[in-house]
Amino acid sequence: MDRLELGSLGMELNVVVIGASGGIGSAITDVLGRHQAISNVFELSRTGAAPKAAGRTWIYLDLENERSIGKAAHVIGKSVEVLDIVVVATGVLHQDNFLQPEKSWQSLSSSAMETSFRVNTTGPALIAKHFLPLLAKDRKSAFAVLSARVGSIQDNRLGGWYAYRASKAALNMMIKTLSIELARRNPVALCVELHPGTVDTALSRPFQSGVPKDKLFSPERSAQYLLRVLNGLTPADSGGVFAWDGQRIPN
Repeated sequence: MDRLELGSLGMELNVVVIGASGGIGSAITDVLGRHQAISNVFELSRTGAAPKAAGRTWIYLDLENERSIGKAAHVIGKSVEVLDIVVVATGVLHQDNFLQPEKSWQSLSSSAMETSFRVNTTGPALIAKHFLPLLAKDRKSAFAVLSARVGSIQDNRLGGWYAYRASKAALNMMIKTLSIELARRNPVALCVELHPGTVDTALSRPFQSGVPKDKLFSPERSAQYLLRVLNGLTPADSGGVFAWDGQRIPN
């Protein structure tokens, strides 16, 4: 792949990656940690390890606990003056036998719906509540949440996957609404969703059988694509959903 550019966001960047222990989140932290434009990478997750290099810090965060989210934001706010990039690389599609993508409305359950919305919608919204105020207010900065094409209402042609689709569609509205308020604080800031494609991680592994080899990405390749898209987005794109190749996905 070509050399990753982050020039539109500047130099000496302070970055937060939430969900840093997951497949894509871990790859994003690794790619950013090697980039010359980055000063600090804060890796947030429920499980972590000793930092792999100078400028990388792990902090505990439980996506389903607002107090934990607020505490992590407070610690980071005391460590650096402002943040330049916040990436939320979290999400749930399946979970043992408890949560599986529904093939029919007969499979709908309130507990599965609640879990999907708590992780895929409420969690990122509460992260935005505590982390958007930390973004730089005088230059391009970015709040990006990983999402999925199946959250698009307009693009839904197959049906099924009720809880996941609905929670991601709700996330679309959340990000759009957040982007409007963020623009009042910083007109050149971004609040967007990024669709990573099909990535070889635990989340997508049960659903990879029909994916062409050239469209099944390694986590690092996906991370490179997503960061390249983020670098190329402009204020006019804030509130939108963008695929790994930069194409806008309808809400």
